Amino acid sequence: MSVEMNRLKSGSGPESCILCHDAPCSRACTGCDPGRILRALKFDNAETAASLLPDDYDASWTVEAERCCPAGVAIGDILCGLKEQKARLEGTEGADSIDLSCDICGVKLENPFLLSSSVVASSYEMCARAFEMGWAGVSYKTISRIKIQEASPRFSAVRSARGDWYGFKNIEQLSDHTVEENMEIIRKLKQNYPTKIIIASIMGRNEEEWESIARLVTEAGADVIECNFSCPNMEERETGSDIGQKPELVRRFTEAAKRGTSVPVLAKMTPNITHITEPAIASVEGGADGISAINTIKSITGVNIDTLVSLPSVHGHSMIGGYSGRAVKPIALRQVAELALCDKLKGYHISAMGGIVTWRDAVEFLLLGAGSLQVTTSVMEYGYRIIDDLLSGLKVYMAQRNYRSVSEITGGALDTLVENDMIDRYTMVFPSFDRDKCIGCGRCYISCRDGGHQAIGFDEQTRKVTLHGKRCVGCQLCSLVCPAGAIRQTKRVMARK
Repeated sequence: MSVEMNRLKSGSGPESCILCHDAPCSRACTGCDPGRILRALKFDNAETAASLLPDDYDASWTVEAERCCPAGVAIGDILCGLKEQKARLEGTEGADSIDLSCDICGVKLENPFLLSSSVVASSYEMCARAFEMGWAGVSYKTISRIKIQEASPRFSAVRSARGDWYGFKNIEQLSDHTVEENMEIIRKLKQNYPTKIIIASIMGRNEEEWESIARLVTEAGADVIECNFSCPNMEERETGSDIGQKPELVRRFTEAAKRGTSVPVLAKMTPNITHITEPAIASVEGGADGISAINTIKSITGVNIDTLVSLPSVHGHSMIGGYSGRAVKPIALRQVAELALCDKLKGYHISAMGGIVTWRDAVEFLLLGAGSLQVTTSVMEYGYRIIDDLLSGLKVYMAQRNYRSVSEITGGALDTLVENDMIDRYTMVFPSFDRDKCIGCGRCYISCRDGGHQAIGFDEQTRKVTLHGKRCVGCQLCSLVCPAGAIRQTKRVMARK
């Protein structure tokens, strides 16, 4: 039985790894570090995983490691399968020499990855630990003169079938430190980590507060300012996303922040708006040097059907809150692309965020116009350590394609986005079935029968599928539902009239 088939049948593939702290499997294995290898595989980083597996790997090394695994992951099978694939994987030669440096509005970053303004970047100790682990910088949790009192609990999650977060909701607000306390934290971070970049996220209630806080964070050593026009959770009215939905306020408060600083200013956009470009244009008219997007999307993640209270329940009540994580990535990609394609925003830096978990997510944002990347939700779930695979995965991708700089990737996919009336509707691709990979589940048949064009037949006895070519319209629904990857596209042909 192949490793892939074993994964499908037993559910014990690398995605089942629960990413233990101080992984018992690694402590029990003297020949390699299975915990780190499994983490690389879980974060879609097979080449790095292969490079971490010794050439002389022996399955006996991981017998005890597998016994120690609290999730019952088939560590031995996975590493044996990886050893078999190692020679076929494109190598990581040259990846270590890749330079990931880039910049935000002229401020140099050692790599594109920053923590976004949130709880993950809210104290000296947290930011320092992130810096030491490889993050290029932080957007420090929003500084304001608003008195902050948070609710408890304040998070809820939508989970995948395996228990990982698919989406995440928070009802949290801004930094609960005083302005003076935050200034001391910024000063200390810049003193001890001078090469790391600190973006000071700020929020005011009037022009005087925007200007004065901008001046204070600049004096404390912030490299960039980010104007938070987008938090959806504010208790105080006419702050956060209430501002971000009104272009005139965005323009006016950006101008105020610019009066208080000499460093670049980013305007952070709310996604809770029909046209994200409108407040973005207003911000650059007010002097913004770049845009960051997106903040969280207003949401209700679920309702407890026994108590009738939506989540999270705070003493019998809840509220609409901000949604983030994997689920928002398609929306974030769309809005980042809209910003990058807008003629009035050409040349302005875009710092993107919204569902970045793996290096592949990061590349997608870069290809759609992002110049730097911010992360929160996946750090909350998995920790700062995800930077290892973000960096190594991006380096391998660039090395394999001979990219020399992050700027060469930025915007590379924008030319492929066209208007609805420009898409090719006169050719099609038929599905092709790989009989060796097909596991006979019939999922393609059911979906085509009940959600497509009844173009797939299924033999109940042999459990084989057939294609009725005259009915097929090339929608490729079948390939999307196939759990074994047994359906691919054929050569594109002219569509039938």
